[in-house]
Amino acid sequence: MSTASSGNDAPANPTSRLERFADSWIWGVRPLSFLLTLFALAALCFVFTVPLAFTQQLVFATCCFVCALLFRRLEGQYATLVMIMLSIAASGRYMYWRLTATTYWEHPLDAIWGLLLVAAELYSTVVLLLGYFQTAWPLKRKPMPLPASRDAWPTVDVFIPTYNEPLSVVKPTIFAALALDYPHDKLSIHVLDDGRRPEFRAFCEEVGVNWTIRTHNRHAKAGNINEALKITNGEYLAIFDCDHIPTRSFLQIGLGWFLRDKLLSMLQTPHHFFSADPFERNLGTFRKVPNEGELFYGLVQDGNDLWNATFFCGSCALLRRSMVEEIGGIAVETVTEDAHTALKLHRLGYTTAYLAIPQAAGLATESLSGHIGQRIRWARGMTQIFRIDNPLTGRGLKIGQRLCYLNAMMHFFYGIPRLVFLTAPLSYLFFGAHVIEAAASTIAIFALPHMMHASITNSRMQRAFRHSFWAEVYESVLASYITAPTLLALINPKLGKFNVTAKGGNISDDYFDWSISRPYLILLMLNLLGFVVGIVHIWLNWGVRSEVQTTLLNLAWTGYNMLILGASVAAASERRQIRTVHRVAMKMPVMLRFATGRTLACETIDYSEGGVGVILPAAIEVPMHERVTVSLFRGDEEYAFPATVGFTAPGRVGLRFSALSREQEFEFVKTTFARADAWTGWAEGRQADTPLRGLSHVLLVGTRGIAGLFEHLYNDLRSWMGSRPADVKKLKTKD
Repeated sequence: MSTASSGNDAPANPTSRLERFADSWIWGVRPLSFLLTLFALAALCFVFTVPLAFTQQLVFATCCFVCALLFRRLEGQYATLVMIMLSIAASGRYMYWRLTATTYWEHPLDAIWGLLLVAAELYSTVVLLLGYFQTAWPLKRKPMPLPASRDAWPTVDVFIPTYNEPLSVVKPTIFAALALDYPHDKLSIHVLDDGRRPEFRAFCEEVGVNWTIRTHNRHAKAGNINEALKITNGEYLAIFDCDHIPTRSFLQIGLGWFLRDKLLSMLQTPHHFFSADPFERNLGTFRKVPNEGELFYGLVQDGNDLWNATFFCGSCALLRRSMVEEIGGIAVETVTEDAHTALKLHRLGYTTAYLAIPQAAGLATESLSGHIGQRIRWARGMTQIFRIDNPLTGRGLKIGQRLCYLNAMMHFFYGIPRLVFLTAPLSYLFFGAHVIEAAASTIAIFALPHMMHASITNSRMQRAFRHSFWAEVYESVLASYITAPTLLALINPKLGKFNVTAKGGNISDDYFDWSISRPYLILLMLNLLGFVVGIVHIWLNWGVRSEVQTTLLNLAWTGYNMLILGASVAAASERRQIRTVHRVAMKMPVMLRFATGRTLACETIDYSEGGVGVILPAAIEVPMHERVTVSLFRGDEEYAFPATVGFTAPGRVGLRFSALSREQEFEFVKTTFARADAWTGWAEGRQADTPLRGLSHVLLVGTRGIAGLFEHLYNDLRSWMGSRPADVKKLKTKD
């Protein structure tokens, strides 16, 4: 896919006017901007601190929320900025009130829980504000074309690191790398095999790529790449995890920016997954609800790009070799070597870029335990960077970059705050602790505007990438597991070791993971018990209005926590996944040829490495086990694959490939996974988010999770009772 240059009038270092204006605010380069900033801060301070009576606060909060709802109906980024400012006003008033009017405790237990809660709220508010700053104006960078003459295109080394993954997982990535639409004399493909496996060597020699090994495994993936840097010489590096299959347009889509921006050191594209992660599979939300990573790759990275703070994510990225070598190669001091590498590049004044166009796709983690293990590594690694190379200190970073990195690192400290939110109402229900020294009605008129503004503002900004209230589910599942690693890394960054995320496995049977779900099972039982205690407390104190109101407030909070924990429990109910190859939904033309010579023009439903699903024309039936030749097309070229009918139904048929030759395997990847349009339109048909719809969906999943928990408990008890050895004495009978 050759693309022509659009001329030489593009700026060498593209920076939006908004970013330059923001920089002038921060550093006071323009006196007027500096004065406006001071005025805005003074106005915010006044809004936060002005005392209002109960009725006045109610009217003020209502008016602000009505304004937010009106602006929510308007299109454009400036309406979003107005909603952000209204949310900041509501949150600022709430936190000022919390810190100045509700932190006087009479008893030690009240003080302990009260301090924990106010600290958790302060953390959440800071992260909320940093998130607004980070994502308020996504850059939405477009691809920059390469020169018309291919002779002017640079040389590229493609690195595919692998350690213990099976060849079946790595093969499609190698085939797709071979199918890259790029001059072969300027492209060199290296499989970096840290497992040093003979079958990999034989396969690489057969298909004509480099099998690159080293004599040790120091520094894991980062060390593997650094060793390969010593024996390669391409001007640019393209790095793919061994299960991330690139499209043929990857290099042409991304390299143009490097030729225009001589300071550009790294360009990142999204990590897209064509298989369901544990949340999507176990909760039945695949392609219906954005997965956990879509917010980062869909919005956060695009927001980072505005501030020249795009993070390197270890795969699906291009890097300029000379700049990577200047910082000493890929960073090895932490287990998140990718983000740390980007930080080092930014400190030297180099730029980074993000293209929000999926140009590769891979396998998500198969099990919830594997998913949690991966997130633990990320959390520990970002905490290590926070400790040993803190972005708030040191030279080379602008204020926008420092804040983007700070938010990324603070995000992984959510473990303790989330656990506090899940248990705070129990302190009152069990022990009568008053963690907020205020009347329930007063708490409501300050807290509800803060939460409601945050909800509708984030829903507007994130609606395509994160549905409302799902963040609470993800955090509740992970909170108990990332708390200890982050705290340990904060104390001693050297504790722990690198772990590889397993890919390509399967789950043979449905089962409930009692071990991994233990923390939130305990939390769910505590909240359930607290809810019962609260009901009894209302019955015993029905005549005391303040006690009833406070208990009702805590019961509402506990009920919400129970449903969030119910959804967390549902995520631990592992669903059967016996396929070792995953089907990808895609419509594309296909021709079927039968043994009789008849041909049939159809359209695919989906495909996998093992076969294709096809929509049949009306009134056409195909018998089981019939042999068929399947023809797929790439441009004007036709590629034929032998198959047999493995499934048939009115209007559709499933075709299973017969044994394919190596050349046919390559051709199939080239015509499917490596298509330039393979991952476009992935979210088409997904229902748009609204806070009420998101809340109702999470509550429905939570209710099902609680009901399913008792079903699993009943079934497992029956299974356990049935497997107990019989008591021989009881089986004896009289002669």
